[in-house]
Amino acid sequence: MKRLSLLLVVMLVLSTVCGLAIAAPKTIKVGIVNLPPEESGYRQANVEDMNQVFSKANGYDAKQTNTADNSEQMAAAMGYIRDGVDYLLISAANASGWDDVLLAAKRAGVTVILFDRLIDTDPSNYQAALVSDMYYEGQLATDWVLANVQAPRNVILIRGQLGSAAEVGRSAPLLKAEAEGKLNIVWDGTGGDTWSLEEARRVVEAAIAAGKDFNVIYAQNDGMAQGACQALEAAGIRFGKNGKVKIIGFDFNRFALRNVQAGYWDADVQCNPRMATQIDQWIKSGNIPKGIVYQKEIILDTKTITDDHIAKYGINPDPGRGVITR
Repeated sequence: MKRLSLLLVVMLVLSTVCGLAIAAPKTIKVGIVNLPPEESGYRQANVEDMNQVFSKANGYDAKQTNTADNSEQMAAAMGYIRDGVDYLLISAANASGWDDVLLAAKRAGVTVILFDRLIDTDPSNYQAALVSDMYYEGQLATDWVLANVQAPRNVILIRGQLGSAAEVGRSAPLLKAEAEGKLNIVWDGTGGDTWSLEEARRVVEAAIAAGKDFNVIYAQNDGMAQGACQALEAAGIRFGKNGKVKIIGFDFNRFALRNVQAGYWDADVQCNPRMATQIDQWIKSGNIPKGIVYQKEIILDTKTITDDHIAKYGINPDPGRGVITR
């Protein structure tokens, strides 16, 4: 017994001297500034993804603030910096006004990673940005309109939160096409700061009441496309694959993709909310890129969509093949 005890003591000493003692892994402190899940199905999936990946079980001490108010977002970010987080992850409600926050993070030695949305600032004020190319998404949708709708192409544009990177990017190619005389934006409205289905419905109701002639609904998320269709149905206006008015949404909610598959809508543009795993890999590896990293995204329409696409790329619950969500 004495020999066994002596052996254990010697092993302990040797392991300490040789640096072989296993230290507890360091918990990584992360502050996440995001928008509220109520904004859209896309945002709901994004918030859930962040919570699942940046968890205690995965080695993180993380807190997430969800608000569509830019001032509240900035206040939360400053709070995280004061709390001494290692990383600050930001999806900004509005692209402007963030310089003071970013400079404070830099002074405090906090690594800033933008996700989902870019910020109008000098690129030296953040380490990396993992985002969807909102302009490219808008270009996909605009090109689809130009290729699949005969002139005159009269469009109702339903924007998201004005000034957000998503709204600015998705609007720009359509506005450019109008400036080039390729289409007409006959009504221009917004779903507001929450990208609201109800506000989108009111936009289309107002266009109908004003007697506007249109054949395209360009709604910058799936919920607003849904609201637009409710207004069209109430007015007895045919739409979708066999109708006069073509419907385009964004985000790849599975209900929206099933609507496209059924011909109730015409096309939907992908915006991938699952960014947390990539950011987690960057942090854990210590190899965080510098600058903007764009996700690859696609558009699907009634001719190209399959069940495999919906299973692989769709977000949120699947209502099932043939089920139309009105």
